[in-house]
Order: sequence, then structure tokens, then C-alpha cells
Amino acid sequence: MDQESTAVQDLTATRAGRRRTAVRYGVPVAIAAAVATGIGLVPALASDEAPKLPAISAQDLVAKALSANTDTFTGTVRVNADLGLPTALTDAATGSGAIGDLARSAGAHTGSADPQLKAVELLGGSHTLTIAADGPDRQRLTLSGQKSGYELVHNGDQVWAYDRSSQQALHLTGAGADGHRPDAKAGIGSVTPQDIAKQLLEHSAGTTSVTVDGTERVAGHAAYKLSIKPKQAGSTVAEIRVSIDAEKGLPLAVQLRTVDGATAFDVRFGTLSYAKPDAKTFQFSVPKGAKVVERPGGKLSENPMPSIPGLPSLPTGGGADGAEGGVIGEGWTAVAHAETGAEAAKGIAKFTGRQVKGGTLVSTRVVNALITDGGKVYVGAVTPETLEQVAAAGK
Repeated sequence: MDQESTAVQDLTATRAGRRRTAVRYGVPVAIAAAVATGIGLVPALASDEAPKLPAISAQDLVAKALSANTDTFTGTVRVNADLGLPTALTDAATGSGAIGDLARSAGAHTGSADPQLKAVELLGGSHTLTIAADGPDRQRLTLSGQKSGYELVHNGDQVWAYDRSSQQALHLTGAGADGHRPDAKAGIGSVTPQDIAKQLLEHSAGTTSVTVDGTERVAGHAAYKLSIKPKQAGSTVAEIRVSIDAEKGLPLAVQLRTVDGATAFDVRFGTLSYAKPDAKTFQFSVPKGAKVVERPGGKLSENPMPSIPGLPSLPTGGGADGAEGGVIGEGWTAVAHAETGAEAAKGIAKFTGRQVKGGTLVSTRVVNALITDGGKVYVGAVTPETLEQVAAAGK
């Protein structure tokens, strides 16, 4: 195996069983507080000149990123997404329009303070998140926009999520039967450069090329640029670039480029300070008139909605096929297939899909889904042609 791939594989192995505190909100999806007022954020520096940094191998840079334990900082995160999601999919998750009404009638928890649903808003357009973190037990994220305002606050064994448009305040407390304590890892809480980078750097070493490709400044911090490319043909992903703080090892930016030449997803710090936030940052007061929903047991409720395709958490392959589905292939061209959820998928496909040989195709820039005439669903970050070939093979 070549050195590039070994870099990721060896370092992934060393991380087995190790708990990351690098802002997992417990990151994810994410990201916290406009209350960074007075904390002295480092301004982003506009500079065409790349910083001069010591040479570093891809293996050492990946090691630096995966072992980074920086979990105290404040800043802003800018998210720009052009994933090409069908409007019906985002409407179904956010509760907008006729599709949102249909989803609610089917029992889906749409248009609420649930962080998992709120993350869908980040899958299209430009957004700015304000963030603060002080260790694994205290994080705050604020998302502000013309249409909505949102806060996610984690303080010890308490998590509050508040959605201004619905005036719902979701309160998670205590630990579940499995000992799980509430945190802010789910959904919008994991949309940070460091969490996305972690997923990518641990992905399919044998099918990935990893190289160091220069330097840049992100939010005023000197950073190395890591280039991650699939070795396999058939993926929708052409390249992923990760910018890593040269001193701290914290991933500062992630950019995903697709085979059609588009930048589908770009998430990066706009401002960043490693100063410790004030303890008051992580206090939350329920706004007047808010509808409080209590969720004891430390977990978010199960949502009957199917997953919304966005930045993929790709199947790793190698899983045995069960009675209802499994994974075909490996690495960047892995395809998940199942029979469960086919009826719900068919319903969405009526609004968003197009007919192809053998079924209906629902396409985005990154993830494609094929609902066959026989009632199976195939999903992967692969081209439509690759997806159709997998389905035609009879799996």
C-alpha cells in the first residue's frame, strides 16, 4: 500500500477507543455563540501571500489533525453549500410548504428545535454560525438569519435548543438507560470543520490519495492544506481540501469539490480565538412565550423521516447483506441498499425524481438515490451511471 493511504490507515487504527474532545459539540454536524461579544476574536486576514511553514509529510499532518485536542475556543464558522438538493427534500425536513405538511401528517417531527432537522438549513446557501466551546461539557452555537434564529447550548448534563420561528425550546436532561448523557453532537452540532475533517480523514484509507498541497491563512491562522482524492472511478467527489492549523493541528476549513467542477460544500472559520470563553456564555434562559419540550434520558427522539442527503457519511463497505439491506462495494464508491423505507422514498421521488431504466433517480451533486421498480433503494456518493450499474447487477 502506498504511503499516502497508509497515513490515514495507521492513524485511524491508533484512534480506536480514544475519545476525542476536539469540539465534537460534543462536537457534526456544530457551533455556538454570538455571545462571543467581548472575547476578542482574531480577525480573518485577507492575504494573497501563503505563509512559509516547515515541510511536513501527509502522514505527519494527518497525525497532527487526528490527535489535536483543542477544545477551548470562540469564533464564527461560515458555511456555503451548493449540494443541489431537491426543494422537496429540504421542505420535508424543515416543514415548509405542501411537502412539509405531508411530512407532518405522516408523523415526522418537522419545523422544530431538533438539532438534527435544523442541520438541513445548512445544506443550501450561505450561513454564519457563532461558536464557543470550553471542554467537552460546554458548548454554544448560534445560527442567525433572515428567516430564523437558533441556539444550541450544552452545559454539563443540560442541553437546550431553541428555534425562534417555531418558538420551541427543546430541553434534554439526565442520562438514558445506557448511561448516555445529553450533548450537542447531533445534527447542526456536528457541522464544524474539525468534525467533518475527522470523518473524512478516517475514511477508507486503501481507496484514498492524501497529499500536502501548500499553505494558506484561515481566520488569521497559518495552515497547511491537505488534498484528499478518491482513487476509484465512479464517485461524485473529485477532491476534498482540509486546512489544518500549523500550530494547534485543528482543522480550520473543509472544501468539497465534485466531478462536475463545482464546490459543493465549504465550511471554514471566519474568526477564531483560542481564549477561554466566559462561564456566562453557556447559560440559557427560556425566552418568554417559548413552548418547552422536555426530553429526559439524554437522547433526541427518533425521527421517522428518511435521511436527507447532504455531505455524506459514506458507507465503508464490507458489511454483510441482511434481509433488508446492506452495503455493496467499498470506499468512495460504496452503495447502501435496503428495502425498508422504499415507500417513503417513492413518495419523495414523485416530487423530485426522474425516470431512468429500472426505476426513479433522485439526484444531488454529491449523493444519488435510485428507487427501483422492484421496491429497493440504492444510495451512494456515486454517479448515477454507477448507481444504475450496481442496481442492474441484481443486488
